[in-house]
Amino acid sequence: MQGTHEIYRPRLLTALGQWPYPELQLKVYGLIADDQSLDQSMQDTARTFIENEVLGAVASTGESDGLGFVIVHPGTLGLSVSAHWWTQGSVLCQRFYRKLYDSKDPLNMASRASIGCVWELGIIDAERQIWIRRMMGEMPDPKGYLAEFTNLKEV
Repeated sequence: MQGTHEIYRPRLLTALGQWPYPELQLKVYGLIADDQSLDQSMQDTARTFIENEVLGAVASTGESDGLGFVIVHPGTLGLSVSAHWWTQGSVLCQRFYRKLYDSKDPLNMASRASIGCVWELGIIDAERQIWIRRMMGEMPDPKGYLAEFTNLKEV
């Protein structure tokens, strides 16, 4: 076997509320690895990433439904911020930020084929189910979508 072997241990998942922007309303999750914590500077990094990179991508891709979610993830090796927004009623778009703890600069995620780690994928799947339930019925419910966080306490 090549690569790194990691033993799965569930990680704490918390709902951090909503970050409203005129063009995008975001639900925010904190996902915390063992021996890590999620501090205000990490949330500030995530907000800066959203404001400097994600909102422009939302505008440039067009057809945004104006709703999405963010995962702020102090992981084992570094901080990841996974920002997602819905378009065309059923398409999920993403931008990803990653900075290793011992590094000065973030990784160039444009050149990496990452979607997310196994823990983040659990949240993405839960959000997919919430989207189907709240937004793909006869009467879309944006307020209900924003108010409903996954009921998972760990992933």
